[in-house]
Amino acid sequence: MQRLFSKSDSITAGQITIGDKKQIHHIKNVLRFKTGQIIEIFDEQGNLYRGLIERTSADQIIIRIKSRQKPAFEDSDITITVACAIPKKSKMDDIVDKLTQLGVERVIPMQTQRVIVRLDAHQESLRLQRWKKIALNAAEQCQGSKFPVIEPIRKIEEVLAGAHNYDLRLIPALIGERNQLKTVLNSSKPSNIILLIGPEGDFTKKEVNLAVRAGFIPVTLGKRVLRVETAAVAAVSFIRLYAHR
Repeated sequence: MQRLFSKSDSITAGQITIGDKKQIHHIKNVLRFKTGQIIEIFDEQGNLYRGLIERTSADQIIIRIKSRQKPAFEDSDITITVACAIPKKSKMDDIVDKLTQLGVERVIPMQTQRVIVRLDAHQESLRLQRWKKIALNAAEQCQGSKFPVIEPIRKIEEVLAGAHNYDLRLIPALIGERNQLKTVLNSSKPSNIILLIGPEGDFTKKEVNLAVRAGFIPVTLGKRVLRVETAAVAAVSFIRLYAHR
């Protein structure tokens, strides 16, 4: 069944009111839902509602709530945050899309020394809005009941300074001594992971050293040098597969 998003402030006791014209058009004219049909709605907290479409018009759709399911996320025993260096062109769009499908809890677009993309405040705001929309669309498409928090762009130093609350901190890198990712996951039994993904050209030696001092463990993703978007997806997929096995 198609699963769609609604902000919690549009959900009152027993009723969901859809007022966004684009979403109304999507429900009525693209998905072709009609009065009397059952539809599933999720909110930003991950609550899942199953409801009956009671009324449709050009201005709103009224859904009568039949049941509510509290958040029960897949892999809820492991939460993953990905701080990813911003790649060139629109590749960050694909990263946000794929990481949403893989169920990460938080994505932090990251500025490192070798990141080529430099944005002013206005450009950052536009990109952030775009990434949030991509995450929402990906969550709807893959029938999820949550989508990740997309944070504003952070410098790597800011990310490192805020990483103390994670019980496992990982930095895949191409330089220095590195551990096998599988070995680290099997030995640590983590529940809250932060993963740093470097830019084209990798992290600098100074950045890796700063990360190690902040408690990050350097790991390898194999012999091949992966593109940023591939490394992000590969690392999260590996964690989902091997953590807590």
